[in-house]
Amino acid sequence: MLNILLAIVVSASIDSTMIMIGDQTDMHLKAVSDPSEQVQMPVIGDLLMDEIEVVKRTKVDTTITEDGRRELTQTLTLTCFKDSLYSIPPLAFKSGKDSFMTEAMSLNVVQPFEMDTTMQITDIKANEDAPIWWWGIIRWILLGLLIAGIIGLAIWIYLKYFKHDKEAEAAAIPLRPAEEVALEKLDRIKKEEIWQEGRVKEYHTQLTDVIREYIGRRFGVMSTEKTSDETLKELRPILRDNKELFLSLESELRLADLVKFAKWTATPEENEQALRTAYHFVHETTPQEQPNEPTPNNQ
Repeated sequence: MLNILLAIVVSASIDSTMIMIGDQTDMHLKAVSDPSEQVQMPVIGDLLMDEIEVVKRTKVDTTITEDGRRELTQTLTLTCFKDSLYSIPPLAFKSGKDSFMTEAMSLNVVQPFEMDTTMQITDIKANEDAPIWWWGIIRWILLGLLIAGIIGLAIWIYLKYFKHDKEAEAAAIPLRPAEEVALEKLDRIKKEEIWQEGRVKEYHTQLTDVIREYIGRRFGVMSTEKTSDETLKELRPILRDNKELFLSLESELRLADLVKFAKWTATPEENEQALRTAYHFVHETTPQEQPNEPTPNNQ
């Protein structure tokens, strides 16, 4: 039905005026006005009225008609779970201080069958135990065994054909002399001059890493996995014939520990001396080549 006032036309209609309990039907709200008019749709919550619920709603859609008027539309989906004949009161559209009412509507909700309220509530059917799906269990077990077998075969092939080849290749490459590697790294540290840039902790860390790696290769003392005290304890009997060299190494390791762990500020002289000590330690512990024994001819 239509309500016309001040060039505003509002209406509300229901797709079906009779539904079964729990069924749904759509209510369509529409307002047509001049573009200059501001029309507000009816404010409806989750209940249109007692027992009639709003299941969902669309957003307000705005379109322009062929004659240039503005049309607002919205659809509400209604449902009800109690049988009765409901009278839906008029709905109010607002425009400024004016209200525009739709005509009242009715909705008949019917019960499709008779219910005997005197009977007790019982299960429709007794509970039954689900049968065990043995083939499905066996299939998954077989699939797991197959995957495990494939993984085991891949590991065996890798260990037999690939790992040994890589180890053989690595063994075929001769290791560079420990002193050559250490001196090369010390030359790089000297060239980079990182302690002059304020990176003193990093500088001493690099120095001690080179010395510890060299000690491990030269004397078999895994210094990279030990503290300074543990390293010095194992080196003491090895360097017992060169006490001065041992004391200089001890001084360098102690200084590095202070810088790295106690935030000690080393002087420029200490930084330079640490590098000289590292060079000196490598040179002094490098094995000397033995001269060839004289033969009767070269005598």
